Amino acid sequence: MRVRVEGDSMRPALLPGDWLLVRRGAAVHPGDLVVARLPGDPGQLIVKRAQWHGADGWWLESDNQRAGGRRDSWDFGPVDEIVGRVVLRYWPLLRRAR
Repeated sequence: MRVRVEGDSMRPALLPGDWLLVRRGAAVHPGDLVVARLPGDPGQLIVKRAQWHGADGWWLESDNQRAGGRRDSWDFGPVDEIVGRVVLRYWPLLRRAR
């Protein structure tokens, strides 16, 4: 599946407007970028970094903890529904230094 990044919570790894290729149901390991359903709003997807897996699910964190509007496991706890693992960022092809 394809996912477009919105917001600054995953800077510097991902920027708003980046497009990602996501493998549904792929095995997840600590450190992987993943797409999950937002707890409390399952219609919304989030892109986060998987930190560790516990009895209640995956602990997901934003790379940029200071981003406005950031929401991750510090806010809603472990997540049990991971949609897939990010395989690659395919757009834009090149990035300018910022």
